[in-house]
Amino acid sequence: MTIKTDNRHLYLQVIDRLKKDMEAGVFKEKEKLPSEFDLSKQLGVSRATLREALRILEEDGVIIRRHGVGTFVNAKPVFESGIEQLNSVTNMILQAGMEPGTIFLSSTTQEPTEEDSKRFTCHEEEEIITIERVRTANGEPVVYCIDKLPIKVLPRDFNHEDNSIFHVLETQGNRRITYAVAQIEPLGYHDKISPILECEPETALLCLKQMHYDEMDEPILYSMNYFKSDKFSFHVLRKRV
Repeated sequence: MTIKTDNRHLYLQVIDRLKKDMEAGVFKEKEKLPSEFDLSKQLGVSRATLREALRILEEDGVIIRRHGVGTFVNAKPVFESGIEQLNSVTNMILQAGMEPGTIFLSSTTQEPTEEDSKRFTCHEEEEIITIERVRTANGEPVVYCIDKLPIKVLPRDFNHEDNSIFHVLETQGNRRITYAVAQIEPLGYHDKISPILECEPETALLCLKQMHYDEMDEPILYSMNYFKSDKFSFHVLRKRV
């Protein structure tokens, strides 16, 4: 198992070897790695070199360290999407070959806050509906969703159990979302949301905040979606200008 040296830094060679071993099934997903002492001995490198390699692998989400327990191979994300693609949670789950579901938590209707008025450019008398739901994939909770909309854009017979608000707005409300302005924030353990999503204490969350606009450039939906970071992976295509 000892690595073969080349012209690159030794820690980079260690990273490559460990990744290849994971791909080959030597180390399986969620499996505990050998101790630093044993692993450095097997690879024929110093513990300092190994620690640097493990640090980078942890930053890249390849491994996860549990204090006082050990180092484990992280599970690969089930759902992947380009952040430049405006895709609903429902479609992401369907594209992964899984069955989307919804657990309705709450719905409140109230006058717009000062922040809501700025977001939606609405009047004080126009009510805003806030919907909290958990989205599931094959029955497993994977996303915690908070959606805010001016109540005027929703059809009268709107059902809170509907999976996709995108679909409801387009097919029943004649309002097609065409683009969104998004912001991603990484979060650690959340006292309320993490237990609902059945997260391990070390599992981080990705909060995707988006303001959605229709074909007339009118803001009609503000969402905050909390994704389990071990289930979802987002990437972006960047082009040179």
